[in-house]
Amino acid sequence: MGSLSTANVEFCLDVFKEMNNSNVGDNIFFSPLSLLYALSMILLGARGNSADQMQKVLHFNHIVESLKPEFKNSPQCSQAGRIHSELGVLFSQINQPDSNYTLSIANKLYGTETMAFHEQYLSCSEKLYQARLETVDFEQSTEETRKTINAWVESKTNGKVKDLFGKGTIDPSSVMVLVNAIYFKGQWQNKFQERETVKTPFQLSEGKSVIVEMMHQTGTFKLAFIKEPKMLVLELPYVNNKLNMIILLPKGTTNLEQVEKQLNVRTFHRWTSSANMLEREVEVHLPRFKLEVKYELNSLLKSLGMTDLFNYGKADLSGMSPATGLYLSKVIHKSYLDVSEEGTEAAGATGDSISVKRLPIRARFMANRPFLFFIRHVHSNMILFCGKLASP
Repeated sequence: MGSLSTANVEFCLDVFKEMNNSNVGDNIFFSPLSLLYALSMILLGARGNSADQMQKVLHFNHIVESLKPEFKNSPQCSQAGRIHSELGVLFSQINQPDSNYTLSIANKLYGTETMAFHEQYLSCSEKLYQARLETVDFEQSTEETRKTINAWVESKTNGKVKDLFGKGTIDPSSVMVLVNAIYFKGQWQNKFQERETVKTPFQLSEGKSVIVEMMHQTGTFKLAFIKEPKMLVLELPYVNNKLNMIILLPKGTTNLEQVEKQLNVRTFHRWTSSANMLEREVEVHLPRFKLEVKYELNSLLKSLGMTDLFNYGKADLSGMSPATGLYLSKVIHKSYLDVSEEGTEAAGATGDSISVKRLPIRARFMANRPFLFFIRHVHSNMILFCGKLASP
């Protein structure tokens, strides 16, 4: 899984930087894992140059080479057999309904009913991605199709992701639409007490400030102090320690742009490495916030290098359908996050802190200015979500 988690981090930071360039000063929130999963479903049916471009953008190209001998072992799901089965395994690990977090991921491909799809592709996408391509009539029943898709997404995300496709966003000429929505609600390992939450100013990047509901707690957490660029890195675990939130908070005169400029796979791993993250007593101040962001990702994916897929004349999706003229019309991604005091204290959590070597000075982590955050699956090291809180 190591190479898959590296690909996930690389893809995550590529997408973040593209979004950051086109949404300067805005909140950013998306799920690289959910996107990786959804796009891999298309990769399963992509061939030729289209597949090469996708593998490069998803950073699978360096993995695929070493997996080539495995292909013949899975003739049914030819192309990049092992990547697809590894992703399937990974998903079942992360997406466990009995855990203390709710993670709902909705992935589906909708294709025009005027195209015939390979039975092998349909059964493969169902087997590996639990998502069968559904044929719809974009041309004659555009509005009805839009409502059907929206209702399906809402049912798959606990009713949280509504109206994924606004009126007019699906047009009659659509051939294939990729739907990708994710909803997450986690419980903190150590919850914030609501009575401790107070109204506090949050400094916006342009010198103004807004009043936020600032949550507060003191406990033992992993914290790193990075000298260059000057910032604090805090790890907040969710219940059962299966997931955690990593926050990169600039300090002193350092602003978030300086952190973003230096952010890459190498620095991210270094800043969040266990060698840097030491357990100590920390006074944590974190704003309560909700993020719900929707992106149409066609142009972003094109600028990363996935160009042929969206081009009527160039897309090669022959692994999906024998018909010519099949291309991807639209990629819509929406994610929803709710960060609040809620959480369940894990039994015996206080017992763990006795063996921790307490540092004499209590550290203060005051998130009252823009910061970056990542929600990570501990066991696989995969980043589920990436975000920037510029304005709560």
